[in-house]
Amino acid sequence: MTKTDKKIAIITGAGRGIGRGIAIQLARVGWIIVINDIGNPEPSQETLELVRAEGSDGMIVLADVTSSADRERLIDETLNSFGRIDLLVNNAGIGPRQRLDILETSEQSMNEVLSVNLIGPFFLTQLVARKMIELVDQKMVVHPKIVNIGSISAFTSSISRAEYCISKAGVAMTTLLYADRLAKHGINVYEIRPGIIETPMTAGVKDKYDKLIAEGITPIQRWGQPEDIGKAITAIAEGYLPFSTGQVINVDGGFHIQRL
Repeated sequence: MTKTDKKIAIITGAGRGIGRGIAIQLARVGWIIVINDIGNPEPSQETLELVRAEGSDGMIVLADVTSSADRERLIDETLNSFGRIDLLVNNAGIGPRQRLDILETSEQSMNEVLSVNLIGPFFLTQLVARKMIELVDQKMVVHPKIVNIGSISAFTSSISRAEYCISKAGVAMTTLLYADRLAKHGINVYEIRPGIIETPMTAGVKDKYDKLIAEGITPIQRWGQPEDIGKAITAIAEGYLPFSTGQVINVDGGFHIQRL
């Protein structure tokens, strides 16, 4: 095991979109990034090059968060390479392959989305939390943190993608549960709740959201960018919210504000 004094962040789904934005922002303040994704390695390699362009470094671990063996390998490779984990960002997520009315939602689609967005991250957090407690007890890390990427869909009904909404509502409770359990170990847990963010996931509904933003669905009338999420996580990672845990941080252009 190689030990380093630099802080190590594991970011799931970091090959593109929000995950890449988080990686770049953390790299700018000196964090080493473990870039996790699945499938084609090229996007992850692009993220790693962008991290290095910011003067930091990292590694790629292709692993499926829905697989118990892959989750363990992600943690083992991180610890074998760096000897520590200071931050876990549960960012990997998917929407349903096809948006269907809730009366047509299939069990297969529900299982797939929940596995990636909720069940996998729950058990990855469980595994990382155990390791973090050991590292804290060994005085190898101080106040490590866990951040879950939620969504305004946790409280906003979209009847054509029930699977996604339900998964993100579950992420909200997962955050509270782990925040409660881990506080005594000095591990704070947060939820970042993005709004309408310009990523490959939202590319297919760009015209719809362009219109809604122009009509004022959000007080801040623009698309959110991955860097907006990255900046919020950087504030957490750098220790600027030490007396908060289980907290939802809305990065949604004000979408959550109820207005008349």
